Amino acid sequence: MPDFTWPGGPATLGADLATIARTADDAGFDFLAVMDHFFQIGVVGPPENDMLEAYTTLGYLAAHTTRAKLLTMVTGAVYRHPGILAKQVSTLDVLSGGRAWLGIGAAWNEEESRGLGVPFPPLAERFERLEETLQIVYRMFSGNEEPYQGRHFTLDRPLNHPAPLSQPHPPILIGGSGERKTLRLVAKYADACNMFPTPDLGRKLDVLREHCDREGRDYDSIMKTVLYVFDTSDVATVLTQLRSFADLGIQGAIGMVRHVETIKPLEIMGSEIIPAAAEF
Repeated sequence: MPDFTWPGGPATLGADLATIARTADDAGFDFLAVMDHFFQIGVVGPPENDMLEAYTTLGYLAAHTTRAKLLTMVTGAVYRHPGILAKQVSTLDVLSGGRAWLGIGAAWNEEESRGLGVPFPPLAERFERLEETLQIVYRMFSGNEEPYQGRHFTLDRPLNHPAPLSQPHPPILIGGSGERKTLRLVAKYADACNMFPTPDLGRKLDVLREHCDREGRDYDSIMKTVLYVFDTSDVATVLTQLRSFADLGIQGAIGMVRHVETIKPLEIMGSEIIPAAAEF
């Protein structure tokens, strides 16, 4: 759910969001996700549009659902100190009964960072911070309280109680398709990845396989997903595209359902798309 500018406005946003979450949960969606942005992004709307803070929203969604996994698509590594991020995801996992995932990436939206005073270092440093964040969250998810000393972060005692319920840890999804850095980090650290459904998707998967070979990682142990926009006004096209992704080895599609606030598209997803796609 990338957009919260709905007809009822902020006064009904909580109730509307709860209805959407319950409907999606009942319809069989595997994931409920929100963007980790503070301003709305340009491909969705102007920055002034309503944008809820991600982890507060996921906690709210947890209270209104029982089965769907909960995650951001995706948290920018520079937005939160890694120790706090690990604590947030662990808390969400405990309170949701073991349904939290960590979706994470290097961050790209300089406008919102500058607007709110969030440090936004150059790209190379953002990737360094991303890798250190991955190392720290793994340490905290596992209960390892040994001090951590990195180039950008120092943690004297990464204490994390209560520990997550998910075993061995809340799954980690890395978003992006960059061949040199992002996919290398996927091979080294991630349980899942989320890529753009571009014409070169097959080649991107080959690059990921090469990184896995270099890292000694089982390529098949990584869940491959694409960022996809569901238009339920054309079910046949959606199913054709999902089948083409499956033929490449993609195992999931995570993305916006158009006009989700009207509820009907979620019902169509549950009755016509989700059951059919499960057969691919």
